[in-house]
Amino acid sequence: MPFDAEKFIAGAIEEIRASVGHEKAIIAVSGGVDSSVAAALCARALGKNIRCVFVETGLMRKDEAKKVKTSLLGAGVGLRIADAQEDFFRALKGLSDPEKKRKAIGGAFIRVFEREAKSFGAKFLVQGTIAPDWIESGSGLRATIKSHHNVGGLPEKMGMSLVEPLRELYKDEVRKVGAALGLPESLYKRQPFPGPGLAVRIMGEVTRGKAETVREACAITEEEIERAAAEGKMALPWQYFAVLLPIRTVGVLGDARAYGHTIAVRAVESQDGMTAKACPVPLEVLERISDRVTRELKEHVNRVVYDVTSKPPGTIEWE
Repeated sequence: MPFDAEKFIAGAIEEIRASVGHEKAIIAVSGGVDSSVAAALCARALGKNIRCVFVETGLMRKDEAKKVKTSLLGAGVGLRIADAQEDFFRALKGLSDPEKKRKAIGGAFIRVFEREAKSFGAKFLVQGTIAPDWIESGSGLRATIKSHHNVGGLPEKMGMSLVEPLRELYKDEVRKVGAALGLPESLYKRQPFPGPGLAVRIMGEVTRGKAETVREACAITEEEIERAAAEGKMALPWQYFAVLLPIRTVGVLGDARAYGHTIAVRAVESQDGMTAKACPVPLEVLERISDRVTRELKEHVNRVVYDVTSKPPGTIEWE
């Protein structure tokens, strides 16, 4: 039976109201499709009893807070921005293991939301958790592929009850709900972005400097691939981004020897995020990305490579 977005919306609104009652709730809004759709649902269900919070972690996409606030305001959803960059970089200091990083990020998010909930008088936390999040995080007989920060990364004890209206949906279904809710296409068709942000696109320890480098590399990658798609040179991939590798290689800067980092470019096609296939990116587009990255980030990066791995055996994000 085809997925009925309108029927789902009606049922979800009833379930949210039944769960929260006359209490207040806060929702984590990252700017991604899942949390934005969940926020729009909650705005319909709870009205003034929901507070939508965008956490500035220092690990978000370029100019993300401004873009998200503008998009959601256009959809009738207000947004509060909480600057918690110090909390996140402190929590990640010295960590290089991907699972430890994800759990540290999950804990940092909850601490921010507990502060926000206290100031708002909220007893519930709404999350845009979808099916692949809890499937990959593992439980029972399922193996853990990676602990999503909003599932396996959550602390055992926290001062709020969870509400997850999208928990049984896959990404393609969430997009249909977003369209039915009247969200702008630029929001519900937006490419996925990991909940832990750029922390999982930095292999090894996360620092402010590395975050700034990969943020610019991701922005360049997005700009050039979107430009190529607009010019008809390629189809727009399902997801496309850059990763900062923990290795440095010898290069040339001017007439001198340089020792810089390597950036990997990733672009994949997928339907629901459970499987994915690396998609062909024209060589001229990759060359343009490489030229811009190594020129605009010449003090940090001197090499760009392209990842052609499918999922499985790889995952879409590198961590």
